Amino acid sequence: MEFLPYVWFILIGVLWTGYLTLEGFDFGVGMLFTRLSRNPKERRVALNTIGPHWDGNEVWLITAGGATFAAFPEWYATMFSGMYLALFVILVLLIVRITAIEWRGKINDDGWRKRWDMIHTTSAWGVSILWGVAFANLVKGMEIEVLRITDPATQTFEVVSAQEMESASAIDAAAFTHHLTGGFFSLLTPFTIVGGLVTLSLFLSHGAIFLALKTAGEMQARAAKYAARLSIGSLVITAVWALWAQFVYATSMWSWIPLVIAAVCLVATAHFARLRDELRAFIANFIAIAAAVAFIFTAMFPYVMRSSINEAYSLSIEQATATGPTQIIMLGAAVIFVPIVIGYSIWSYKVFAKRISVDDIPDQASGLSRVMDDNLR
Repeated sequence: MEFLPYVWFILIGVLWTGYLTLEGFDFGVGMLFTRLSRNPKERRVALNTIGPHWDGNEVWLITAGGATFAAFPEWYATMFSGMYLALFVILVLLIVRITAIEWRGKINDDGWRKRWDMIHTTSAWGVSILWGVAFANLVKGMEIEVLRITDPATQTFEVVSAQEMESASAIDAAAFTHHLTGGFFSLLTPFTIVGGLVTLSLFLSHGAIFLALKTAGEMQARAAKYAARLSIGSLVITAVWALWAQFVYATSMWSWIPLVIAAVCLVATAHFARLRDELRAFIANFIAIAAAVAFIFTAMFPYVMRSSINEAYSLSIEQATATGPTQIIMLGAAVIFVPIVIGYSIWSYKVFAKRISVDDIPDQASGLSRVMDDNLR
């Protein structure tokens, strides 16, 4: 069953694809939320476009994290311990964003809603950039070294030399642990910052196209104009970063395939957005983001985490993998439940496919009044 680790490497890529392609337009709507909406009703229209979907889209992230923990425990341990602060910031932003969506309608007060709307927009901008920085680090490599415990009583470690790693047998290597020795700011380089701009621009255009696809009236016209402009920006930024990654950091020529697919789809996105063909533009941008995820995983292969210090310190798929029985049991569950989740997602988007306009929004906003809230206290 030596192929199982590679199957799970692909499946985790599929889970991240589901998250970034679906949650990407949620983030985009959040970032454009206060910019495109001219009045309270239009803000409620924008929220209603993602209302039936955003919480379901978060499940893909939870599943991707859980699958990484079970299928590749060494990958999970190295990434979540070494990138602890960065991932903690992402988690806080996601929680704050969820709170803003859920709480804005609890009190019927313009000031209350505006504050939560600003928090929603700010958190969406922040998390969109940080996801790109995180994935760019996986492509570039991080300051990872291999350590060996020398004294269990005092928890003393020593760095294993690159020469020893290259000559170590599989049994010897099992006693080593990979550690990200660089701090938080070691994750911020020109390449990774541009990677953050890639996800930011892709999510912005994804959100604008989704709003143009899901709304009607003046808001739809404004969203379509934004989509036409933003799609060109995402094409340029993504092209610069992807070529940089391919020529400098990619380990395989196979990564050219998803790179070319992403490029063609981004050109198609810009073309269809200019023609105001929102459905084709959304599909093209969806495929472009999926191809970008495939490019990241192909550029990483055969490693799950690369070391920028020495290639010998990189964590390979074989080194990070869990036991065979664990992966077999998980594969059985994935074969059953992943198609169910995909089918349910398609069904839910079909049910809520209708466009939304301000005419569908009641005049009276929901939530407790300030007077009632003061009396309850």
